[in-house]
Amino acid sequence: MESFFTFLEKRVDDCSSLLCVGLDPHVSDLKAPTAEAALDFCLDLVKQTAPYAAAFKPNAAFFEVFGADGWIALKQVIEAVQAESNRLGSLIPVILDAKRGDIASTAEAYAKSAFESLGAHCITLSPYLGKDSIDPFLQNSEKGVFLLCKTSNAGSGDLQDIAVVGADGRPPVPLYVHVAHLAQSWNTKNNIGLVVGATHLDAMQRVREAAPSLWFLAPGVGAQGGELASTLKAGLRKDGKGVLLPISRAISRAVKPARAAAEIRDEILAIKRELKK
Repeated sequence: MESFFTFLEKRVDDCSSLLCVGLDPHVSDLKAPTAEAALDFCLDLVKQTAPYAAAFKPNAAFFEVFGADGWIALKQVIEAVQAESNRLGSLIPVILDAKRGDIASTAEAYAKSAFESLGAHCITLSPYLGKDSIDPFLQNSEKGVFLLCKTSNAGSGDLQDIAVVGADGRPPVPLYVHVAHLAQSWNTKNNIGLVVGATHLDAMQRVREAAPSLWFLAPGVGAQGGELASTLKAGLRKDGKGVLLPISRAISRAVKPARAAAEIRDEILAIKRELKK
C-alpha cells in the first residue's frame, strides 16, 4: 500500500537529496509587502530549486499574514510544486508547516483544509492533545504528518525535557522521548514522522533510539546554528535515509538559489559517503 513516506523515499531516490527547501516569504525579503510579492518570491524559488528538492516546506504563517490573498497565494505555490513534479516526472511532496493541534471536528476541518483545499501532502502537528487530535490527519495513508517532538528553539526544554513516567514499565524519560515512543507505535500506516531539531544532537540520538524507523524533519541547520554533518550522523537510519533537512534562508537569500540548493545537496551526498566508511 502506498503511503506518504513511500512517496517521499521515491523522491529522495529520484533526486539523490535529503534537502527540504523552506518557502518562507519574510516581508523583509519581498519587493513589496503583498501576497503577490510573496507568491512571486516562492514561485521563483520553486522553479530554481525543484531539481534538488526532496520536498518543499511552505510556512503557513508567512502567507496567512496577508489575509485571504495570502491563502490564495499559498495554494498557488503548492500548485506550482505540482507543476514542477509533473515536469520532472517525480512527485515532490509539500509539507505544510502549520503546527496545528486540536480535537474532534476542529481537527477534521484543519485536515480538510491542508489536504483537500490546499493540496498539501503532509503537515506539521502538535501531538500534545493526544492521539485523537492527530487521527483525522492519518486516515489517508498517502497523507503524512510530522509531530513536534524535540523542536529546535532554545526554549524547547521548558516542556519537552520534563521527565515523565515511561510507558510499559520503562524508567522516567524526557517527554520528547515519550512522544517518540508513541509516534513509533502509532505509525501503522507509514505516515507519521517527527520534528527533531538539528540544534539538539544528543536529543536526536535518543529519539533515533526510541523511533528507529521514523523519518525526522530536522530544522535548525544554518541560521539557527545546527551543523549538517553532525545532524546526519546523529539522525540517519541504517539505510542512509530518515532525515529531511529543511533549509530556507541559506537558499532564498543566496545570489543564485539554484546553485545554493545544488551545493547543499552535493554536501549532503559527500557527508553520507564519508559516514559509510
